[in-house]
Amino acid sequence: MLNRTILMGRLVADPELKTTASGVSVTSFRIAVDRNYVKSGEERKADFIDIVCWRQTAEFVCRYFGKGSLIAVEGQLQSRTYQAKDGTNRYVVEVVADNVSFTGERREAGSYNQSYNSYNNAPAAPSFEPQPQPEPSYQSGANSDFQEVPLDDDDLPF
Repeated sequence: MLNRTILMGRLVADPELKTTASGVSVTSFRIAVDRNYVKSGEERKADFIDIVCWRQTAEFVCRYFGKGSLIAVEGQLQSRTYQAKDGTNRYVVEVVADNVSFTGERREAGSYNQSYNSYNNAPAAPSFEPQPQPEPSYQSGANSDFQEVPLDDDDLPF
């Protein structure tokens, strides 16, 4: 069986880091994810998804993301029930994130330089060295990217 969820959206509020009684860091936040389609004459709609992060992932999110930040989340869908303070039973569906990533968006000037772009329960130190440029590829599709193949029937490579 498979239970994987990948989402990209914007945080609707600043995440708050909390600690359980046993000392484990946790944060929960909500992201707004735009729907891919828009009915004619209507505004674009969004879904609001609850996300939970634990331990170093929670600390990472609280340190580098804020309200309005674009975030990519990968995790597992989880449902649970609990009893609210007023005694009613509540049912919740949320994503328990095990991997969160920056999405290439830059923060305002003077903010942290986002030189690494994801966190997967393995801390990586930010690097302020300029990244080497990738080698040119043939993905542009321009005619200058390709070489002319002679049409001799005997010499075809396939």
